[in-house]
Amino acid sequence: MNKVTLHRFLLLAAIPMSMAVTAVNAQDSMNPPVEHKEMGSQSSQPGSDTWITTKVKADLLATEDVSGLDLKVETVNGVVSLSGAVSSQAEKDRAVAVAKGIKGVTRVDASGIRVMAARPTR
Repeated sequence: MNKVTLHRFLLLAAIPMSMAVTAVNAQDSMNPPVEHKEMGSQSSQPGSDTWITTKVKADLLATEDVSGLDLKVETVNGVVSLSGAVSSQAEKDRAVAVAKGIKGVTRVDASGIRVMAARPTR
């Protein structure tokens, strides 16, 4: 399976999951804020944050020249944190641009993205 086909497949697989999570959260809006242990803060909008995270991840996977599988996405109160390794500054910039383009994103923190030297091809 080539990379573009894989990205499309993963995007299509992520959409129903996102819709199901959003529907469950909408039905149970009386839940207290969700604790995000890794980031050490609470979100006042866990349903929206889940949707944003899923949408950013799906769009990263569908974007050419961005290794969406190597990037981790977390969202708290509309702030998207990206982490992982990319092969160039241009790839990092594209990932940030994709995240900023999602409705509901208030800020993108890409300080967790490391630019690694490209591996030599064989």
